[in-house]
Amino acid sequence: MKTKKLALFTGAAAIILTAGAATLTIQASAPAESLASMASTGTSGPAITIYKSPNCGCCQSWAEYLAANGFETKIVETDNLNEIKQEHGIPREMASCHTALIGDLVIEGHVPADDIVAYLENPQFNTVGLSVPGMVQGSPGMETGKKDNYQVIAFSANGQQTVFREHNDY
Repeated sequence: MKTKKLALFTGAAAIILTAGAATLTIQASAPAESLASMASTGTSGPAITIYKSPNCGCCQSWAEYLAANGFETKIVETDNLNEIKQEHGIPREMASCHTALIGDLVIEGHVPADDIVAYLENPQFNTVGLSVPGMVQGSPGMETGKKDNYQVIAFSANGQQTVFREHNDY
């Protein structure tokens, strides 16, 4: 009797596992709408909360740029950005004029929309955010006519940094 029950449970488990694997295979092969296509078709993209000073025009320009690129933006004006940066573990050398969040992902400074989308589609292991440190001329929201080369840096909670993308002669 025990052998029959064991065989029955084993058979049922095999059927369930096979059905689950088939479902995952079908889902994996089905075309999924990427974040990039959502942005280009006007579909609501990732929700991003932007913490900025009430008086910063370049931060406002960056928020408008993200909205024009399909992001669902929410702006929170604050006079205490340092507290936000500390709360989210932004290293001092990664700091810029505004801080934004997409879920737990930190976006610091004038990071291009395409770079954010690329990161969301393929996140780097053990990183907490992306940053364009400082206020780079020519980066989104900082269009002044001058274009400096710059890097988008992925950073981790323990302070490690890697170049995610470079923008030269753009």
